[in-house]
Amino acid sequence: MGSVKVTACCRQLFLPYARALALTTKMASGNIICCLRRNLSSSSRLRSSMPAWVIDEYGNNGVLRFTEEATAPSVNSASEVLIQVHAASLNPLDISMRGGYGSNLLKLRRDPVSLGQNGSEFPIILGRDVSGVVVDCGSGVTHFKPGDEVWAAIPPWKQGSLAEMVNLTEYEVSHKPRSLSHMEAVSIPYVAATALSALVNAGGLCRNNCANKRVLITGASGGVGTFSIQLLKAWGAHVTVTCSHNAEGLVRGLGADEVVDYTAGDVAAQLGLLEKFDVILDNVGGDSEQWALGMLKSWSGAKYVTLVTPFLLNIDSMGLLEGAVHSGLNLHQKAITNMCKGVFYRWGFYAPDGPALDEVSQLVDAGKILPVVEATFPFSQVPQAFQKLEGGHARGKTVVTVAQEEEGTRVTEEEGEVETSDTPEQVREEVKEAVPKR
Repeated sequence: MGSVKVTACCRQLFLPYARALALTTKMASGNIICCLRRNLSSSSRLRSSMPAWVIDEYGNNGVLRFTEEATAPSVNSASEVLIQVHAASLNPLDISMRGGYGSNLLKLRRDPVSLGQNGSEFPIILGRDVSGVVVDCGSGVTHFKPGDEVWAAIPPWKQGSLAEMVNLTEYEVSHKPRSLSHMEAVSIPYVAATALSALVNAGGLCRNNCANKRVLITGASGGVGTFSIQLLKAWGAHVTVTCSHNAEGLVRGLGADEVVDYTAGDVAAQLGLLEKFDVILDNVGGDSEQWALGMLKSWSGAKYVTLVTPFLLNIDSMGLLEGAVHSGLNLHQKAITNMCKGVFYRWGFYAPDGPALDEVSQLVDAGKILPVVEATFPFSQVPQAFQKLEGGHARGKTVVTVAQEEEGTRVTEEEGEVETSDTPEQVREEVKEAVPKR
């Protein structure tokens, strides 16, 4: 899978925390008790509940409920890492999951014995991005120790980050970039995991083969789009994007070589005047699939990758077996039809991957990838954050501060919302101020 997968073998190894602090107090029975000196109070370890935003049913924003009695996670296996959440961020997936998107498959993934049991998955905590601090580790964890600052993309079947604590495996977690605050860092993991899965696993791109590749990104001003632009430019690709006129400054500032304004007329006609592409990443779906396939270079290994797939929708409406079969036949038919025309048709999926985030962290600290945060809300205003995201026309990410307000955060008294300018110059200046001089 290219350099992204190689990084799984290149993690900087920490000495096992238990080994560093190992003690051997032998009991009469001969058992050995291993004690870890964690930076966590006894009262915190014994807590059974925590504050969180949950949903008890699927629906609109009205189903969001704040509680201080959510079940607190704990380390239950050797590979688990318990994280105190400092910041979370919202994605369109959170809105979809709040409405029940993917509920049939996700419920089965959470608990295989729950098949056919209505409502057994509740309460659900949303939020797929987390940036925070490790407070506890399983005995087999070797890459992390209590006190480490980390970030992660949370699998959709696990409880999310709109809570005080979250529990993940060490393979889903990565060390946070040193140059970013938690509020900045949390804008990246989900979109990075999604973009890498689409561009690397489905699109076949990597750091070593992007030179002179022409890539088109549709709907490029959102989180996945703004990250993909920066990643592809760091890898040496030529990037063309579609977005509205008022987002042109942002995407050009992030590195886009050519910008097509979808509000200025027929997008297909505008793109038809340009040289054809090696890879297309489609964040829009719908009608764009019809014309986008014609923009690829035929018989040269060109690939169309869409992140807007009917897979979970089919399972939701048809049931697990019929929905999966129908989706597989649909994908197979489209793949064969387009292969006969000399191009590849593929679906891209969100796939959390801690080792992949290690490479992203290096690119961030090298100044190759910047966080793009459009709005920030305090933990008390999660419903307002959802309303902001539902308004559409995103220019980056919507972030929720959980543990505390970041120093220097600008919160308006009326709305509790922080907005960064969507001009790239201001975005870059704000990031530069936060990055230590080297």
